[in-house]
Amino acid sequence: MAIADPQIKQQPVIRQLDDAAINRIAAGEVLERPASAVKELVENSIDAGASRIEVVIADGGKTLIRVTDDGCGMGPDDLPLALSRHATSKIDGSDLLNITSFGFRGEALPSLGAVGRLSITSRTAEGTGATVSVAGGQMQAVKPAALSQGTVITLRDMFYATPARLKFLRTDRAEAQAVSDVIKRLAMAEPFTTFILRDASKGDSRTMFRADAETGDLFDALHGRLRTVLGKDFAENALQIDTMREGFHLTGYAALPTYSRGAAVAQYLFVNGRPIRDKMLLGALRAAYLDVLSRDRHPVAALFVDCDPTLVDVNVHPAKSEVRFRDPGTVRGLIVSGLRHALAEAGHRASTTVANATLGAITPEPVEPRIYQMDRPSFSARSMTFQAQAPGFSEAPSARIEPVIEDEPADLPLGAARAQVHENYIIAQTEKGIVIVDQHAAHERLVYEKLKAQMAENGVAAQALLIPEIVELSENDAAQLIEHSDDLARFGLTIEPFGGSAIAVRETPAILGEVNAVAMIRDILDELTDQGESASVQSKIEAILSRVACHGSIRSGRRMQAAEMNALLREMEATPLSGQCNHGRPTYVELKLSDIERLFGRT
Repeated sequence: MAIADPQIKQQPVIRQLDDAAINRIAAGEVLERPASAVKELVENSIDAGASRIEVVIADGGKTLIRVTDDGCGMGPDDLPLALSRHATSKIDGSDLLNITSFGFRGEALPSLGAVGRLSITSRTAEGTGATVSVAGGQMQAVKPAALSQGTVITLRDMFYATPARLKFLRTDRAEAQAVSDVIKRLAMAEPFTTFILRDASKGDSRTMFRADAETGDLFDALHGRLRTVLGKDFAENALQIDTMREGFHLTGYAALPTYSRGAAVAQYLFVNGRPIRDKMLLGALRAAYLDVLSRDRHPVAALFVDCDPTLVDVNVHPAKSEVRFRDPGTVRGLIVSGLRHALAEAGHRASTTVANATLGAITPEPVEPRIYQMDRPSFSARSMTFQAQAPGFSEAPSARIEPVIEDEPADLPLGAARAQVHENYIIAQTEKGIVIVDQHAAHERLVYEKLKAQMAENGVAAQALLIPEIVELSENDAAQLIEHSDDLARFGLTIEPFGGSAIAVRETPAILGEVNAVAMIRDILDELTDQGESASVQSKIEAILSRVACHGSIRSGRRMQAAEMNALLREMEATPLSGQCNHGRPTYVELKLSDIERLFGRT
């Protein structure tokens, strides 16, 4: 037997792959897991104009995925064509930069048929029903079928033709959760469509998620849908966003800073209705909350960017989860400015969940059910009672009852100061309850906003270096920094070319004191590479201002006079973002009188 000489290389042979292999390769790009298949099928239903979409899965979608819709449907002659690669009704191929539908590649159905057992049953409004099946890439003949208008697509035994892929799937529970997440994202994008997700594992059929079609205008419908998907607390603590800039329209809802999460798990971004995951947009969302949240807290938001389809390229990722904007800077600036404006407009408002958490932390002794409770006496009657309970009270006719003189009316948003406890917390009375204010945290925010306003008015003072710091960089890094030199100069960092690929740092922000210029430049470059824009210098300056505000604010342990306490409350009402301190913690808690009465069993 002859042994091949390892030094002699065999000439590789170029082969044309068959359609089955091509479809399996495509499936590897498009269909990562059952949730990917559900996404493609539901998006097809939305493109078909469906008003009701029902999804049934079993074993996390591994053994069964069935999508039923009432869309426009397909005729018998269309079914074989729908299972052909790159066959689509969404585009004609002449303009890939003017895409208005979810799908357009024509890869999903043939890919599903290549790796699983797929059947399609469909009927148009005027035609007859028909069905076709394909398994492992082998298509059967089209047959008549009974069906009302719409389409039913059933995928069984996903990846049965490529069993190795099954080893990379997670548990049934994890895969079902991923499917649910996909449905919820699409439900947010289409509030006027009904979505139903059922789990048919082990012969049972339970509803995992249901969102009925909303009515009203776009914002009312979206608010109702977000209440269904993200919960009542988000809906109650979300700010409406509606702003435009240079052809881009930003809408949606963003939560108050005091309603935040410990991880970035509730950030939903959409471009022309398409759910996406984009680092640049997520960075813009984070930047908008930069000085109202600490680094370990994350904002909650559902934001929709709409624009002319020619201004964004959606054909950059097989799963269409990433996009590329023609002018990313405009979009980023729109998100940052739009959210900051909405947060500022919210004024002193804080999340209602703060009060709920406070009430949850209070555990009164259990009481018997109330049998009878007198109506609450009037203010004058209560005053008489309190006077009667005072030491030295006499019922003699000569006794005098002095009215209570209130310096501040209680009908103001944060009420009137009534007491200070533990030299740190102000108790104020409002029309409907009480407010507990953390005097240090509140004053810290007020001082911080004043310092920011002064900086915006007078600019950032720069400190010239006696000996410029020379930083050696690659040519690309140096060019990237010089391109952003004007933006950096606004924050007191002055750089200029120094021959070759080096740059010279001439000035640094005076408020930062002595800085490591090389480390700062490296941090800025990392941000520019990751997000296309740097907020490193700005964040450092704002961190210094925050520290100054902390040291310059009213300290815990200081006893305040009534006039001081009321002045603090009035200033909070007039200052944007005063509902949270510089680290995102609430500055006050509001408790309704009804909640307090419930604690004492008076309801």
